[in-house]
Amino acid sequence: MTAQQHTFDVVIVGAGGAGLRAALEASRRARTAVITKLYPTRSHTGAAQGGMCAALANVEEDNWEWHTFDTIKGGDYLVDQDAAEIMCREAIEAVYDLEHMGMPFNRTGDGRIDQRRFGGHTHHHGAGAVRRSCFAADRTGHMILQTLFQQNVKQGTVFFDEFYVLDLLLAGDRAAGVVAYELATGELHVFRAKSVVFCTGGYGKMFKITSNAHALTGDGPGVCYRRGVPMEDMEFFQFHPTGLYRLGVLLSEAARGEGGILRNADGEAFMERYAPTIKDLAPRDMVSRAIYSEIREGRGAGPDGDYVYLDVSHLDPGVIDAKLPDITEFARTYLGVEPKKEGVPIQPTAHYAMGGIPTDVDARVVADAANTVIGGLYAAGECACVSVHGANRLGTNSLLDIVVFGKRAGINAAEHAAGVGHVELPEDPAGAVTRMLEGLAGHAEGERAAAIRGDLQVSMDEKAGVYRTETLLKEMEVELASLRERYARVWVQDTSRGYNTDLLEAVELGFLLDLAETLVVSARTRTESRGGHFREDHPARDDKNWLKHSLARRTDSGVRLDYKPVTHDQVRADGEEVLAERGGPMSPANPPRGRQPLCRSRCGCDASTPRPRPSRGSRPTTSRPSPWTGCWTSCTG
Repeated sequence: MTAQQHTFDVVIVGAGGAGLRAALEASRRARTAVITKLYPTRSHTGAAQGGMCAALANVEEDNWEWHTFDTIKGGDYLVDQDAAEIMCREAIEAVYDLEHMGMPFNRTGDGRIDQRRFGGHTHHHGAGAVRRSCFAADRTGHMILQTLFQQNVKQGTVFFDEFYVLDLLLAGDRAAGVVAYELATGELHVFRAKSVVFCTGGYGKMFKITSNAHALTGDGPGVCYRRGVPMEDMEFFQFHPTGLYRLGVLLSEAARGEGGILRNADGEAFMERYAPTIKDLAPRDMVSRAIYSEIREGRGAGPDGDYVYLDVSHLDPGVIDAKLPDITEFARTYLGVEPKKEGVPIQPTAHYAMGGIPTDVDARVVADAANTVIGGLYAAGECACVSVHGANRLGTNSLLDIVVFGKRAGINAAEHAAGVGHVELPEDPAGAVTRMLEGLAGHAEGERAAAIRGDLQVSMDEKAGVYRTETLLKEMEVELASLRERYARVWVQDTSRGYNTDLLEAVELGFLLDLAETLVVSARTRTESRGGHFREDHPARDDKNWLKHSLARRTDSGVRLDYKPVTHDQVRADGEEVLAERGGPMSPANPPRGRQPLCRSRCGCDASTPRPRPSRGSRPTTSRPSPWTGCWTSCTG
C-alpha cells in the first residue's frame, strides 16, 4: 500500500480541548496540521459538564495556593507539585483567555464569571467548600470545544478530519512524524514533522460501565507504548460517583455542587457518615467507594439493590433549568425519571485516566525514570501524565488541565520546530502499519472484535474496577492472556476500503488490550490503596514504600515496571509543608513551623484551626488577595 506524504513543522494528533488549544498556539508560530479521527466538535471534551476551576474569587474569597493544596491533597499526594502549582497559578489567565475568545460563561448579577462549588475544592486548606468552578450551565466542555474550534477556523489552522493515527515515527532519540489511516478511502498517509503532539484523550472503553465515548480507546498512549514509551501511573483510574444506572452516562458533579444529595434506599443522606464536613462534595474516589459500601451493606435501591439515588428534587426548579438542563434531560430521556420530583438512579462509572504518556511541565514526553526527554515529542490532556492529578483527579481540574498544558504543548512544540530541521524517514515509513492492517484483515473466519471487547469490558469492571484484590487482578491477567489469543484470530468481515469501521474497531481493540494489561500489572504490583486505586487486601496508604510513580514498559516477555519519585516542593504526604525556596524538605536547617499532621483520610473533617503565617514574598494573587493561611487537623483519619 503506497502512502501519501505530507510535511509540516508541527503535527497535533487529536482535536479535543487540548489539541485545539495546542493548535491555536502552534499555528501562530509554525506550519501546523491537526489530525483527528473525529470531526473536531465531536471530540469527547464536549461531554464535560460541570466546569473549569480557577481561583478568580468572584463569588467567595479564594487563592490559587489553596487550589494547589486541594489538587495535591485530592491526588493523595502522588501529584507532582511543581506541575500542580503551574496549573493552578495559570488557571486564572486560562479562564480569562477563553472569556476573551467569546466563551459564554454563566454570569453573576454584576456581570462577573459565576462560580460554584465542586468536590474537593476548599478555602483555607480544607476549612470548607469554596466556589471555584467557572461554568457554562452544565455544558462547559461543549462550550470550550466550540470556542476553541471557532478560533482555529478563524486562524486558518489546517485540519485532517477522520484520519486515524496508527504509528509514531522516531529517528534515534527524536520524533520524526506519524502514519495515519484515512477513513474515507482506506489510504495511508505519512506526516513528516519536526514536532509531534499527542492529545488523543483517554481509554475508558476498556470498562463496560463508562462515561467515555465509543472512540476513547487509548490510541495515542497505545501508539507511543508500542514504540517504547513507558506508561505512567496506569493503575490509577477514576470512577465518577454519578453515572446513570447501567448506562454510565455522566451526571455531573455540578448537581451536587448546586445542592444535590446522594441517598440510599432508606432515603438517608449517607455521605454524612463518610465525610462529615464536605459530605457529597468529598473527592470522587471516596464517594464512589461510599456508594458501593452502601450497596454491599444492603442499603442499595432497586429490585437488585445495586444503585443509589441522586436527589435534586428539593432544589428550586428555576436553578435546575438554568444550571443543570442537560443532566436532568439525560435522566428523563434514558431512565424515564423526572428529577424535579424523584431521585435519579445512579452508580459509579469509569470516567478518567490519571495515567498515560509521561511528560514534564513543558509537555515534553520523557522516556524513563531519569526524565530523559524524547526530542520533538509532546503530549497533553487525558492521554498524558504530567502528573498533575496524581492518584485521583479533582472535578473541574480536567478542563483546566487541557487548556493550560495544551497551550504549553503548542508553544513548546512550535519553538522546538523553529530550532531544528526535518530528519530523514526510513524507506518505507508506513510498512509497519501496512503489515498490521493486512494481518487483521487476513483471516477468512474467526471471532468478531465486538465479542472480544465486550468480554474485556465485563471482566475489567468485575476484577479491576473500584475494588481490587490480588486474587481478582491475577485472574484478570489470566483473562487478558486468553483475550489476546482470541484477538490473534479476530475476524474483520468488512472488506471494503471506505469507512471500514469493522477494521477500525479491531485496531482499537488492540490498543485497549495493551493498555488494560499495563493497568492490571501496575495495580497488582502496587500493594497499597491510594486515590482511585483501592486494594481491599491492602486498604492502607503506604507512603514509605509506594509514594512513587509507576512506569510500565512493553517488552517481549510482557510488562516491565520501573518507578520514579514524586516531586514534592509544597506539601509532603505526612502533611508537613515544604518550602522549595528555603532549601526543600524540612530539616534541622529548614525547620517546620509547628504544623500538625493532615487528616490522612481526606474526609475534610472540621477538627482544624486556621492560623496565619508570614508572607512568602511576592506572588500572583487573585482580585481578592488573602493571607497564606493553613488549616490542619489532629485527626489521624
